[in-house]
Amino acid sequence: MSKISIRFFNNVPVRAVWNDDKSNWYFSVLDILSVIRNEPSYEKNRNYWKYLFFMLGFV
Repeated sequence: MSKISIRFFNNVPVRAVWNDDKSNWYFSVLDILSVIRNEPSYEKNRNYWKYLFFMLGFV
C-alpha cells in the first residue's frame, strides 16, 4: 500500500509517496528542484530538469 504525503522544506511543499513493499519514500524531482533553485515556476523547473537529464546523458 502506498501513502501520499506533502512535506515542507523551507516552507515549500514537496510531494512524496511511501512504498510499503520497499519501505522507501519517493520525492518529486520537480518539487526538489523548485526548492534548490528557489524557482516557483513549474514550467521553468520542468525545462531545467529536461536539460539536466539530457546533459547527464540519460537520454
